[in-house]
Order: sequence, then structure tokens, then C-alpha cells
Amino acid sequence: MNSTTRGYEEIIQRFYRWAENQSEVRAAMVIGSQARRERPADEWSDLDLVVVTTEPDALMTDTEWLKNLGNLLLTFVETNPAGSPERRVMFEGGLDVDIVPLHPQAISHLQAGVETKAAEAVELANLIGRGTRILFDLDGALNQFVESITSLPVPEASTRLPDEQEFLNLVNDFWYHAVWVAKHLRRGELWWAKGGCDGHLKALLHSMLVWQARAAGRDTWFRGRFLEDWAEPRAVKELGGTFAHYDREDVWRALFETMHLFERVSLETATRLGFTYPISGMITARMLVYQFYAGRGD
Repeated sequence: MNSTTRGYEEIIQRFYRWAENQSEVRAAMVIGSQARRERPADEWSDLDLVVVTTEPDALMTDTEWLKNLGNLLLTFVETNPAGSPERRVMFEGGLDVDIVPLHPQAISHLQAGVETKAAEAVELANLIGRGTRILFDLDGALNQFVESITSLPVPEASTRLPDEQEFLNLVNDFWYHAVWVAKHLRRGELWWAKGGCDGHLKALLHSMLVWQARAAGRDTWFRGRFLEDWAEPRAVKELGGTFAHYDREDVWRALFETMHLFERVSLETATRLGFTYPISGMITARMLVYQFYAGRGD
């Protein structure tokens, strides 16, 4: 056990001692790397703690209770990808703890969401399916929920492929915004253009890399985790050229590289999935980008 893992175990023990005197806290579990069987925690990992409580708002807004867990350095609230608020905390030594408080009724809601494949429930199910450590469960609902998730054959979020309409929507979105980035570069809005190239276009490229990998039968994890291992090796190698410095000419260069990589990966994925591809729209968009680039000195 490395020093980071020992630090998190000490935080968990302090949480136990605190929770024993909090009647509103009904259950808690560790998810993520500290509970995973595959790719377990290393010295750079954090601690993801789900707390089932009848007073989730109080747990989220009050920060005094966090001092029971360690020497508090930084804390803030954000919305996680599953759509729930979570409190992120940094304790002494750089120990990073993400705390998600859930009302007991939320467990039933998540259970129903998994059955209907709702996005936020599927996201959490993907995490839980890779490993969970229940710390305590006074009412039994959390154990029941976890058992239902772990009995699923494969986490849904790791295997789903798009239908043709979803695929075409993403492809058209990409080529539309490739032209959009070029227009803003011509206008001189470097910040806006770079954000489009390295933000929106990269998000679409990531989705396409996910579909390419899933179509080939590879586990894509979630939100880009371990992309360097599951994405196509050639694409991983080419990704380095698709990001830009804050420089007008370099954003043009990165835009071209992003377009080339997306074109290759999306065409290959369309072929593998048996989908049509908007070739004429892609060619027209690509020509517009090149025309705007050629006239940039006007």
C-alpha cells in the first residue's frame, strides 16, 4: 500500500467515526479507482465517496463537517457528468476527495433509470460496474442497487454504438463547425476559434474515436479515461498534431489536422457500421475551410 492509499484509508476511517453519530447518514460507498478491480488506484488517484443521507443539501452546503476528515485546504461544488452536484475537496498532502451526497429516494430513482437506460443512471452504473466498496448500509437499499448493477453482463455505457441518425448528426455537426472555426479565424477571433477547434471539435472527435473502438470490440471506459490505451494507435499518435498554440497560424494548422483525423476515423467507422456518409457535405465544408485559409491575407 503506497502512502497515498494509506492517506485515503485514514480519511475513510475518520469518515466512519464521524458518520456513526449522524443519524441522517444511512449508507456510504467508495467507487472509482479506490474500489476498482481493473486499473486500481495508484499514487495519483483520488477518492470517490457516495454518501446516502436524508439531508443531502446540508451535507453539500456545509463545509465544517469536512474538517472531521482531515486538514482541509480547498473545496468547491460542481455538477458531475451524471448530472448530480458533488463537493470536491483537497486535504493536506494533495489528497483529493469527491463527495456525492444522495437522498435515499435517489437510489430508487437510479434503479429505475438503469432499467430505462437513462443517461445519468447509466453513467453511474458504468462506474459501479467496474468496482464498488460499500462501507456501510443501514437500510439495505444501496446493497440491493449495487447487486442489480453488478449483475448486468457489461456496463451499458461501455458498449453502446450509435444508430445511423446519431452518427450522421455528429458528422454533420463536425463539418459545420469546422467551417465555423475557419470563419472566426478570418474574423480575428482567436480565442473563440481556438476554443472551437480544441473544444467542440475535439469533443466530437472523441465521440468518433469511442465509436471506432467499440465497433472493433474494445472497452472505451468513460469520458476519455485511458484513451491512450483503447483508441486506435494511429489516431493516438496523430492526436498530438490536432491541438493548437494560441497563435492564428497554429490554429489553422490544428484545424486541418483535426479535420484529416476525423475524416479518416469517421469514414472507417461508417464503413464498419454499414452507415451512409455525407460525402458531398464533407467535401464542400473542407473546400470552404481551404478557401477561407487561402484568402486570410486579404
